[in-house]
Amino acid sequence: MVIEPRTRGFICLTAHPKGCEQNVINQINYIQSKGTIEGPKKVLVIGASTGFGLASRITAAFGSNAATIGVFLEKPANRGKTASAGWYNSAAFEKQAHAAGLYAKSINGDAFSKEIKQQTLDLIKADLGQIDLVVYSLASPVRTHPETGVKHRSSLKPIGQSFADKTVDFHTGVVSEVAIEPANEDDIANTVAVMGGEDWEMWMDALQKENLLAPGATTVAYSYIGPKLTEPVYRKGTIGRAKDHLEATAFTIADKLKDIDGKAYVSVNKALVTQASSAIPVIPLYISLLYKIMKAENIHEGCIEQMHRLFKDRLYSNETATDAQGRIRVDDWEMREDVQAQVAELWTKVTTEALPELGDLKGYADDFFNLFGFRIEGVNYEEDLNEVVEIPGLQ
Repeated sequence: MVIEPRTRGFICLTAHPKGCEQNVINQINYIQSKGTIEGPKKVLVIGASTGFGLASRITAAFGSNAATIGVFLEKPANRGKTASAGWYNSAAFEKQAHAAGLYAKSINGDAFSKEIKQQTLDLIKADLGQIDLVVYSLASPVRTHPETGVKHRSSLKPIGQSFADKTVDFHTGVVSEVAIEPANEDDIANTVAVMGGEDWEMWMDALQKENLLAPGATTVAYSYIGPKLTEPVYRKGTIGRAKDHLEATAFTIADKLKDIDGKAYVSVNKALVTQASSAIPVIPLYISLLYKIMKAENIHEGCIEQMHRLFKDRLYSNETATDAQGRIRVDDWEMREDVQAQVAELWTKVTTEALPELGDLKGYADDFFNLFGFRIEGVNYEEDLNEVVEIPGLQ
């Protein structure tokens, strides 16, 4: 079939296997161009198929020659219907890893469940013995709690009062006002249950109980803070409450890992176009303005550049620098005072008419379609393709 992008709101309903493959190869090439990182050797990535999780897996494998196990929840193709982008990404990653002589296997299923945790533990035990890095990069709107069976749904809401500000439809470029009603206590509790640190801690407890963590093992999860502009709907909203919980959990895990001289960190990353961030009101317009400024300053990074800097300059440098709250900051260039001052100034001026000049909406839209394998340079989108692609190391 000839595969074209079909979108509904902030979701792309199709994915392009060759485009996803080229996107993965481009990221691998970037990491290989930067030389070896004296980093991890046996790595588990939970949420390994897109965004920061995928970039972490690529960085570990092709920067440090690490054996990797990836856990994710993705849809395979059916005849006439494409697989999800994460499925194609994982197939492409494993193809390249195996060709390079690297161990790479994957597990497709609900990472929140006891069954997938156990399957992963069994695989580590059988193949790797112990692991020295656990990356926790899950981004899911729903979690069925493994103990209670309750299905929790996260929400994107402010806390305490309603919120109104500008946003953009990145398909049309129309800037408009968005209003969001405040969260109730159930909204907050459910969002923390889905996106907080409980599941990360459950994974680490299970690994430690089975003696699957190597001496000195590290674990890292990902967070975001962002500017005052997005605070009401993000850092001071329901998601922010979940991120507070995630960041607090790092200290709990670190305390439990003391016996093996292990470490637990949260890395605060920069604002990027991901499937998750596309859904958050205000963020696409903020990113469009941010991209324009950071590209002009020559400090723009995508997921792979961020993860390379995290591994090389933070996690596996002589000393892991953290902020006053114990967090690693690779959002430091985004949060530079001069950058944020420029964004704030542009925000007051931005309208539908002014956005093409003030922002980088094309860059935002290109990045969004890149997530699904579209608009990738060097890919023939007229080609008739087989949409069914196997992941070679899928368990």
